[in-house]
Amino acid sequence: MTCKNCYKTLKESQNFCDDCGAKVIRNRLTPKVLATQVNEQFISIDNKFLRTFIDLFKKPEKVIDGYVNGMRKGYIDALQYFAISLTFAAVQVFLMTTFFKEALEIDSEFLTKLSQAPGNENNPFINQDFESTSNYQGLIYIFTLPLSAFSTWFAYYIVSDRRYNFTEHFVLNIYFSAQTIIVIAIISIVFLFFGINYLLASMILTLPMFIYLWFVLHRVFRDVFWDSFAKFILTMVIYTIIFGAIAILIAIIGALISLL
Repeated sequence: MTCKNCYKTLKESQNFCDDCGAKVIRNRLTPKVLATQVNEQFISIDNKFLRTFIDLFKKPEKVIDGYVNGMRKGYIDALQYFAISLTFAAVQVFLMTTFFKEALEIDSEFLTKLSQAPGNENNPFINQDFESTSNYQGLIYIFTLPLSAFSTWFAYYIVSDRRYNFTEHFVLNIYFSAQTIIVIAIISIVFLFFGINYLLASMILTLPMFIYLWFVLHRVFRDVFWDSFAKFILTMVIYTIIFGAIAILIAIIGALISLL
């Protein structure tokens, strides 16, 4: 018998390949086998997804430190977990744009006042509706990931806390972002069924998201309260400066486009 993944010769009694670690599959793919695999991966109380999701709330340092230090079996890989979170976000967007379009509607008076604000006269992005923007939600999550990673890395670098390099901060932010994306998607879907406006739901979830980021940083770096709080504030300042600079750049580009 040979491994179907790396083709190493195996004993008939082996259930896993001792070279690549793949599980030996002896049964043909049937609905029952497929259902068992789905249960093991996503539904079973002992599966990696639930364990990763729960422990990122209870003890995020175990998940993130474990991955940074080479542990790969106990929890879902960082990039895989982020991919799963984008799937949750895609389901949320599909429901909003297909069955709950009213959740994306914003008071027209508010939009009128916003478009008339100084500096927005020639902004080509001001008239974009939230439905169009939501279609690019996954790309927005991917784009902001390196920015948030740079913010935490640079904040800790400034205060000479260099226990994590940039790549390791990137992993931390992947897990943090994936966790918040999943939670926001689930809660937003629940809100949809109660007819709560998406913008209002987003505003409600913003503060808990920032608190959770402080909690993750506090637990991973094991600082005392005020040290972790100061580093969190510095991270937010850097994050705000970066996004402010990007917003100014977009406004300049928009003004130049409108002149062409």
